[in-house]
Amino acid sequence: MTTPAHPAPEAPRDLVGIGIGPFNLSLAALADPLTDLDAVFYDQRPAFHWHPGLLIDGARVQVPFLADLVTLADPASPWTFLNHLKARERLFPFYFAERFHIQRAEYDAYCRWVAENLNSLRFHHQVDAVRWNPERRLFEVDYTQLDADGEAEALGRTHARNVVLGVGTEPHVPDPLRPLVEAPTVPVVHAADYLRHRDTLLAAGHVTVIGTGQSGAEIFLDLLRHRPAGHERLHWLGRTEAFAPMEYSKLGLEHFTPDYTRYFHALAEPVRDRLVASQWQLHKGIDADTTAAIHDELYRRTLDGGWPDTVLTPGVHVRTAGRVATTRIELHLEHDQQKTRTRLTTDAVVLATGYRERPLGRVLAGLDPYLRRDSRERPRVDERFRLLLDPSVTGRVYVQNAETHTHGVGAPDLGLAAWRSATILNDLTGREPYPLPSRTAFTTFGLEQARPQIPPARDHRALTPLVEGI
Repeated sequence: MTTPAHPAPEAPRDLVGIGIGPFNLSLAALADPLTDLDAVFYDQRPAFHWHPGLLIDGARVQVPFLADLVTLADPASPWTFLNHLKARERLFPFYFAERFHIQRAEYDAYCRWVAENLNSLRFHHQVDAVRWNPERRLFEVDYTQLDADGEAEALGRTHARNVVLGVGTEPHVPDPLRPLVEAPTVPVVHAADYLRHRDTLLAAGHVTVIGTGQSGAEIFLDLLRHRPAGHERLHWLGRTEAFAPMEYSKLGLEHFTPDYTRYFHALAEPVRDRLVASQWQLHKGIDADTTAAIHDELYRRTLDGGWPDTVLTPGVHVRTAGRVATTRIELHLEHDQQKTRTRLTTDAVVLATGYRERPLGRVLAGLDPYLRRDSRERPRVDERFRLLLDPSVTGRVYVQNAETHTHGVGAPDLGLAAWRSATILNDLTGREPYPLPSRTAFTTFGLEQARPQIPPARDHRALTPLVEGI
């Protein structure tokens, strides 16, 4: 279809958000009561949904319910999880349930409740480009408005003083398996799409789950519970050297505090890179309840004698993969410690191989000349979550969950969402609508006692009041 030309520009927004996942939803919720802040958030999806393919019955969020969108910055906000329960008349049942960790489906329902009630969100809007206009000293944000079928309906352009990127992550598919995922007749699916393909997987003769993190464990457990005893025909394998538990000690969890985030940001780039690689067990292990449930289910299937038809092997990676005939898959495996190799023929594969930060290059191509990058060509991000840009760009571009390389393992953690959103809003407004704590951990990270840098950003100019016709 032919789309119309861009309409005449409207008055510039104070903030345009790109992407509406949990993190930009947190920012939108905390921005909602700031009446002097004109903000709008775009997402190409028709509505909010949080990992719909992984909302397995009983699967829980791995952070307490207090790590909702707003509570750790503003527990009096109308957008807290507890207020969601009150609005749905579920507060007393939750009180008696005594649950500190809620189910994923419940967290998704909470986020959808917030999204459905915020006026600043624009779904069915696909952002195509962001550019800096030096004459107007504004960002130009081009978007395509989509119809109910996801087809282009109209083009639009918004001008903004500041931009925040919350484009999230995307499923990671290892290179040896990429051709199989792209072939529609072969049942090789990423964990992100598990529930959509669950019936097909349960009907398959033999299923292999690849990936030894939390998603792999939950999927293996779900398949195990729904396949007949003695005929499970399940393989579970992955690269890690063990089915390792997630680090969940109380002092270990202090790596997900603002104190540690500030400490990590001040480290040298090579040190940060080594730390991120070594700290995988802080966020990529399996929680103890899930490993216990898997063992309990396997043990239950030995009560009548014999062992379940399952193989659980860590320390294995897929070298190559291909199809056998038209419906079976052959995986060429190598054991990393033994240096031995074998072949595994299976009828279906689930890739619980995690997610990667979605590349910012497409959206930020228009800003590329202004971006400051590190030695590995990654965008540099300051302590207030702003991309470092050429000084000629007076607007600010904030990032959410695109800064693991500069801020550490807490970047994708839901528990830091409200704090990061408050940090951004404090910096953006030039005042302190959300006072933040000066200390958040008992652990002292490092020998040098750096002065806490709570970013009220009083040195930045206040927002220009909105005036018709700007």
